[in-house]
Amino acid sequence: MTHISRRTTLLASGAGLAALALAACGAGGNEGPTEENGVTTIRIGASPAPHAQILTFVKDNLAEGAGLALEISEYTDYQLPNQALNDGDLDANFYQTPAFLEGQMSEKGYDFHAFEGVHVEPLGVYSETLTSLDELQDGDEVAIANDPTNRGRGLDLLAANGVITLADGVAPTSATTGDIAENPKNLQFTELEAAQIPRSLADFAIAVVNGNYALEAGLNPSEEAIVIEEGEGNPNANMMVVRTADAENEALVKLDELLHSDEVRAFIEETYTDGSVIPAF
Repeated sequence: MTHISRRTTLLASGAGLAALALAACGAGGNEGPTEENGVTTIRIGASPAPHAQILTFVKDNLAEGAGLALEISEYTDYQLPNQALNDGDLDANFYQTPAFLEGQMSEKGYDFHAFEGVHVEPLGVYSETLTSLDELQDGDEVAIANDPTNRGRGLDLLAANGVITLADGVAPTSATTGDIAENPKNLQFTELEAAQIPRSLADFAIAVVNGNYALEAGLNPSEEAIVIEEGEGNPNANMMVVRTADAENEALVKLDELLHSDEVRAFIEETYTDGSVIPAF
């Protein structure tokens, strides 16, 4: 079985329900989006928030007029959407940054194509006990993500705010705890699955949380984050990804155009007024 936690679909017909059941059982294939009666169905995987929320807006307001139907599968694990795309269970996914994708392709040999960034989800530092990074004590424990890209972003955020210093020449998105040159408060770093970190705040003095997982956990970045990444010039915009063989598929190109439409920009700006999600176009 494909690991799918929840699915929404444009299709209400019996044929649509049958296709849903087939996809849920992992009956994939690499044929790409399928067209029937002038409507092209795209199976796309996404993190629940904000990616699936943005896709649902497109599904409800823009897709039909563009001749598209979206089947949206929600994933809470960062590894599964790329595997599902590679296996043919999805036609596209929408949940990752360029650096994360690069790491996945290098590590696992995926042959993927990324479209331009749609939005940025700034990382934030959160705590249940501290209100300032100045309150950190010697030996305090810090939670960071265990995947290479978000671990590096988290360490870079801490370095940018004077908590640690990274060695010269280390790329922010590839930094590890071994690249920490100065750690004046002898902080202890624990690496966790990114999705688990919001549920573990009580176990740490501070924790670096991805924007989408902060949203899912009910955290308000603008009010509750001690510090947060800057949005301007941020190289970590999330984008839609497809198999390279489908890079010029007309339906997928059209969906990417919808994701970069004025309507989607307005939806992002009006929905995430706390600054947790900002347009990247």
